Amino acid sequence: MIAEVIINRSAKKLNRTFDYNVPKEFEELILIGSKVLVPFGRTKKLEEAYVVGIKEKSNYEVKDISRVKNDLTDKQIELAKWMAKRYFCNISDCIKLMTAPGSNREKNKIQEKTINCVYLKKDDETIGFEIDTGAIKSDKQKKVIKFIQDNPGCTIPEIELFTGYTRGIVKTLEKNDYIEIIQKKIERNPLINKDVKQTDKLKLTEEQRLAYDKIENAIKKEKYEQFLLYGVTGSGKTEVYLQLIEKALKNNKTAVVLVPEISLTPQMIDRFVARFGKDAIAVLHSKLSIGERFDEWNRIKEERAKIVIGARSAIFAPIKNIGIIIIDEEHDSSYKSEMSPRYNAKEIAKKIAKEEHIPLVLGSATPDLNTYYKANNGNITKLTLTKRANASNLPTVKVIDLKQELANGNRTMLSVNLHTAIERNIKAKKQTILFLNRRGYSTFIMCRDCGYVVQCPNCNISLTYHSFQNKLKCHYCGHEEKVATVCPECHSKKIRYFGTGTQKLENEIRKMFPKATTIRMDVDTVNKKNSHEVILNKFKNDGIDILIGTQMVVKGHHFPNVTLVGVISADSSLNIDDYRANERTFQILTQVAGRAGREKLEGKVIIQTYNPDNFSIECARKQDYDLFYETEIALRKQLKYPPFCDIIVIGFNSLTEDEIKNTSNFVYEYLIQHLNKVNFKVFKPLPSPIDKIQNRFRWRIIVKGIMTDEANVVLNNCLQNVVELNLKSTRVSIDVNPNNMM
Repeated sequence: MIAEVIINRSAKKLNRTFDYNVPKEFEELILIGSKVLVPFGRTKKLEEAYVVGIKEKSNYEVKDISRVKNDLTDKQIELAKWMAKRYFCNISDCIKLMTAPGSNREKNKIQEKTINCVYLKKDDETIGFEIDTGAIKSDKQKKVIKFIQDNPGCTIPEIELFTGYTRGIVKTLEKNDYIEIIQKKIERNPLINKDVKQTDKLKLTEEQRLAYDKIENAIKKEKYEQFLLYGVTGSGKTEVYLQLIEKALKNNKTAVVLVPEISLTPQMIDRFVARFGKDAIAVLHSKLSIGERFDEWNRIKEERAKIVIGARSAIFAPIKNIGIIIIDEEHDSSYKSEMSPRYNAKEIAKKIAKEEHIPLVLGSATPDLNTYYKANNGNITKLTLTKRANASNLPTVKVIDLKQELANGNRTMLSVNLHTAIERNIKAKKQTILFLNRRGYSTFIMCRDCGYVVQCPNCNISLTYHSFQNKLKCHYCGHEEKVATVCPECHSKKIRYFGTGTQKLENEIRKMFPKATTIRMDVDTVNKKNSHEVILNKFKNDGIDILIGTQMVVKGHHFPNVTLVGVISADSSLNIDDYRANERTFQILTQVAGRAGREKLEGKVIIQTYNPDNFSIECARKQDYDLFYETEIALRKQLKYPPFCDIIVIGFNSLTEDEIKNTSNFVYEYLIQHLNKVNFKVFKPLPSPIDKIQNRFRWRIIVKGIMTDEANVVLNNCLQNVVELNLKSTRVSIDVNPNNMM
């Protein structure tokens, strides 16, 4: 019996199968998907590998498999193979996504957490007799025995704490056969401290009921169907999710719910725990410790958790018997991975849903343009929620022209309108959210005399000033340095700060409203475990007046007392080198507007911009997605952008300029020869907009056309040809419809 294995390495040359003999003792253990250790090459160290095929004999002289570790299912291996071709990466990289977190770490391998528990080895009657007859004379031993009688399964530290005696007494009792110490597994449960009041399901509105009935029908018939639950902010999409999952559980099925942001997870989890209890739910996201993720993964695998909630990688959780997959805020770019494998969780979910014959539900108030296009064309079933579930009105939205503010002499970060509205809100004891999608204090530091801008030494980009630490930081490579007080070029002391970040906004707000309480939420304030949840709970429960933050604050949150939302600058997402700039601007403005007036209180939104006539801002003011869609889809069709074609970005990065130029030209010539010239337009290689990151030069080739199986084969063959060039430092990647065009 011969096993075909893939070596668990990232090297492109190893992205092929190798034959190994299966020893007799392993024949019943080896399946497709098994993880094994094999001798490889000339080193004595065993390499980790995955079995991807089994056959009777090999044409080569083969070595034996040394050890069997664990296994994946046939379906998981097939999914990994499909992903490797689809996303132009190694099969082993895809398999890693499907293994327990931490299981690929050889040095510090994550294992089950255990604790030593102490029990009496003899019954109470025997122990009592031995104390009465003097067999146990020591008062210390008697006191420890009494404590263990009252607290079976206690730990040695607990015995020391509550009896005051050292562990030597425990060891003596163990030696004399009075007690036994048993090792027990402890689960690192991230929900252990959740104390949420149980809730009952709510009565659905007519629109919610119609949406529920259509999806429930697909659950009942066990058929694949893709649904877009398109509802305005606050329309009760989550309640529909909850009742659909309840239906799936009643049918002895399980459910997967994907959310885009870690900051969304706490509120979503609270709703689910309140409805289904802690034991039914497993949580998977990057802010959990590796140990917590390891234990949650095993709870799912052992079928003790019936609902999985998490970020994009939760789609690979080893959940069985799935009944429904739900992707909340489906428009969010975080569902697409920007690192290899560059997978799209929505595509993976669609593939799984098709194979399992279950419904896939995509929910959003501002759907991805491609999703909405498919829904309008009948490829996805569209279900619409036009009204807020609690009958509250959508907030009023006002757009402020910052050019006019400057003309009137106002050079502060707040327009007169927004300043007045915040003042009124504070007096009325209502809460305010201020949104600015740029962290740090200032965007860049520049010399007023010679124009020198402080740049990262590793990347071709300016450093951002962070006032809290009084440091300049690069948001690409993490480089930090002290703030320059003298220009290194002309030695002038006229160093000035330009641009605005959330830190600077927070300082300004404290000066303008000294009696108001503020809290800030961005990458710099949520770097500790559970810090995002702490900030959101403080804002919600402690009556804090103003929450300042980046896009973390704009999506999915429900704050009943928030009646005012201020957008400090709507232009930051407009002025980027990306065909989706208008779409992202509209989505983020509509989402942030949806945080205001979610209960019976009237909501107000003030959007500050230098481009008040831009159609995406105007549509966000009207909160009219359909008007935005019709305008944007006409532009996309005219310019041949998605959904009317795919954009394929071939990225190059290298330590040497000559090698990157030669490699990109080689790939360009290959694509010109092998891609169909009628269906594809291949643009010449050029440096990327940010042409250097972490001391590596960056180039790119852009290809426009409809991605087909034939084109996929050409691109995979192209990568294989690049591997055979034996390049010293150049790496090549392919990304279809990437999030980031930079």
